[in-house]
Amino acid sequence: MTLAQIIGTVGGVGYMRPASGTWGSLAALPLAWLVYIVGGPWLVILLGAVFFAAGVWATGEMTRGSDNHDPSEVVMDEVVGQWIALLPVLIGAAHVGAPVLALWPGWVMAFLAFRLFDIWKPGPIGWADRRNDPLGVMLDDVIAGVFAAVTVALGAAVVHGFLM
Repeated sequence: MTLAQIIGTVGGVGYMRPASGTWGSLAALPLAWLVYIVGGPWLVILLGAVFFAAGVWATGEMTRGSDNHDPSEVVMDEVVGQWIALLPVLIGAAHVGAPVLALWPGWVMAFLAFRLFDIWKPGPIGWADRRNDPLGVMLDDVIAGVFAAVTVALGAAVVHGFLM
């Protein structure tokens, strides 16, 4: 495998079938937990930005000369988007000093909401996907991650506001 393939497929996770995007999102969860344990939510944010840039580069390399602008094996975009979806959980845990895995319902909500928006592609998510370039490949998942993060935050507000 080339460096671009290692990065773009997240070490080969993107070659898993079926539903490589779902596998990429699942792989993002333990990676986020590990990065959070090492450096908290700020390291997740920093590495997410690095992974975004690396994902744009890797996608460009992997699609050079191809008509397929978004090959299914490229899942670095899912990792970045999933990490964004998790940010309310990670920041919330750090803020209150709670063990991050104790907020497991937020992890589940972040995963499900991100997959929903990544597959459905409403509004600006679909616009980014239709760019048909490496930036669009990454950007649609970033926007889906933002939509999912808002969903997670609203869900937490409802649960903690009404049930606690």
